[in-house]
Amino acid sequence: MLIRVNPESPRPLYDQVAASIRADLLAGVLAPGDRLPAARDVATALRINQHTVLHAYQRLRDEGLIDLRRGRGAVISAAAAPLAELAHEIDDLVARAAHMGVSAEILAGIIRAHPQTGSDARPHDAARPRETPMPRESEEAP
Repeated sequence: MLIRVNPESPRPLYDQVAASIRADLLAGVLAPGDRLPAARDVATALRINQHTVLHAYQRLRDEGLIDLRRGRGAVISAAAAPLAELAHEIDDLVARAAHMGVSAEILAGIIRAHPQTGSDARPHDAARPRETPMPRESEEAP
């Protein structure tokens, strides 16, 4: 595993650290149960603040990709397993979109705008029409 950051990038360093770990998950370099290096070691190697690395680890924890436990450190969670499985499908989708003239940025926007990508979206809600309560006869205006 090699965590990469670009200090010249406008993207926050913690986001770059988290993205690098996500990329290793997608590539199959990391798997559930694998331990991540201690935040102190990563910070020293990258010449960044330890709290920046901890911020990245906390973000990955919030996404359900790693477990943070005192004494165990950061460990890739079982919930991360589907990412590696999806990697091939993502590659195929990006290639198909490119063949159709759709850039990866536009494809990402389409995915973000998809009704099921919202935090409160549930797959069964997309097909079900919204119900509007009808007023009772006694409640209707004259």
